Amino acid sequence: MDTMTFSALAEPTRLRMVEVLKNGPLSVGEIAEQLGLRQPQASKHLRVLLEAGLVEVEAAANRRNYRLRTEPLQALDAWLEAYRKMWNERFDNLDEYLRYLQSKDTE
Repeated sequence: MDTMTFSALAEPTRLRMVEVLKNGPLSVGEIAEQLGLRQPQASKHLRVLLEAGLVEVEAAANRRNYRLRTEPLQALDAWLEAYRKMWNERFDNLDEYLRYLQSKDTE
C-alpha cells in the first residue's frame, strides 16, 4: 500500500475532491465551484492528488479535466480487506458470546 495515497486523502478538501470526481471528469474550475474554493486552491490540492497517482489529467482544448484513477483506490480496498476479515471474525465471536450470555440468562 502506497502511503502517499493515505497522505493525500488525509486532507479533508482532497477527500471531498475525490468524492466530487467519482461522478466523472471535471475541470479545475468546476471542482473549485462545487467545493466553494478559489481556483488556485483547487489547483494546489489537485497537484497533490496527481502526484499521489489518485487522479490523471487530460487536456481538452484550453481545459484541463481531472479524472479519478481506479488503481490506487483498488489497492487501498485490497489493503483494507484483511482488516475487514479480522473485524468480521471479531464481531462473529462477539455475537456468539452474546448469544451464550443470553442463553445463560434464560436458564
